Amino acid sequence: MKFIDKKISKKELAGIAKGRFGDMVKAVVDIELLTMVVGGELHADEEAMLLERGSSQENLWGINIYMDKTGDRMIEFDSMINIRPRQNNRSRDVIDKAIREKILIVVNNLIEL
Repeated sequence: MKFIDKKISKKELAGIAKGRFGDMVKAVVDIELLTMVVGGELHADEEAMLLERGSSQENLWGINIYMDKTGDRMIEFDSMINIRPRQNNRSRDVIDKAIREKILIVVNNLIEL
């Protein structure tokens, strides 16, 4: 797993994806601290790494990044860690459009496309 708080190239990210799932990399994004972890087998593993680094769970959202897609289509908002009834998110998907936008901002700021 790789903690990312500075720009990473899409080429490096593709290498991480190839080593695990091929065309996709799992990621957990901290929308408050503007960081993410990629390359875990499970979103929960990435979430744990961010929690150990001081993140708050309510700011962590799981996504999948597809290397063969571009723009907003490269992000899939799907993870078991996203099921949070207490935050009105009763789905694996990220329901709140404002949270989705924050996730996209963090990803776009950290991945050099």
